[in-house]
Amino acid sequence: MFDTELQAFFQYLQSEKRYSEHTLKNYRRDISGFIQHCQAIDITEWYLIDSQHVRNYAAQKHRKGLSGKSIQRLLSSLRSLFKYLIKYQKLKSNPAIGVSAPKALRKLPEVLTPDDLNHLLTLDDSDPLAVRDMAIMELLYGCGLRLSELVDLNINQIDWQGVTLNVIGKGRKQRLVPFGNKAAQALKKWLSKRKQYADENEQAVFISQRGSRISASSVQQRLKKWAKVKGLDQNLYPHLMRHSFASHILESSQDLRAVQELLGHANLTTTQIYTHVDFQQLAKVYDAAHPRAKKK
Repeated sequence: MFDTELQAFFQYLQSEKRYSEHTLKNYRRDISGFIQHCQAIDITEWYLIDSQHVRNYAAQKHRKGLSGKSIQRLLSSLRSLFKYLIKYQKLKSNPAIGVSAPKALRKLPEVLTPDDLNHLLTLDDSDPLAVRDMAIMELLYGCGLRLSELVDLNINQIDWQGVTLNVIGKGRKQRLVPFGNKAAQALKKWLSKRKQYADENEQAVFISQRGSRISASSVQQRLKKWAKVKGLDQNLYPHLMRHSFASHILESSQDLRAVQELLGHANLTTTQIYTHVDFQQLAKVYDAAHPRAKKK
């Protein structure tokens, strides 16, 4: 049976690879589905799995409506599992190698306009939780942080002299991210209020009313609240702030490599999607302004 090796693999992802709970949840879901598929066709040993089984399962998921991007993630999860099993001599070769997913349509990320952001980031409120939320939004947009990076941020990761954050990103990779004057002001204001709530020895920058580290879901809920208060039509979520940060920096600087470093992307191709966002804006300007583009 598969249980012993699966438990060891997930423990390896958590303790050695330091994957987030969100990533681990995706791995478990993808791999559990495949294992159930194998057991349904009487495959109960690792060595019996071949590339055709992987291919058939991916095709089955695609027929049921799973997107190309999700199937790519599924195959990546299986490749990682089989690579681990080869290392511990449970398999001789990786049956997921060479199995490809259908090409995923690349959806361009949404972004907020600078005017919308300026409106959102003007909270004239002395309520400590509003002050905290203002600092959260300033760092999400001002530094392009992922939600997990924001929630995991500790006091000792702020370098006031260098005006940078020492961020722990995906795969526990560290990077230095500068923060601007507005973010610094909002952060200092929150830290002066934080003392009212913080538990003793709590290191988290952002904490809840209960005095412990704020949860990701709480951040999401608070952003939705402020979008409603501010009358924004767009759905406001943490990654939208990151998308807006990247798009606005790239639009002004045209420096793709710098944006890659700021975002902590391992591959430049991930960052390149923001060039399409910028081009989309240029196309709108062209359609509106060029005499030969206007519809009669």
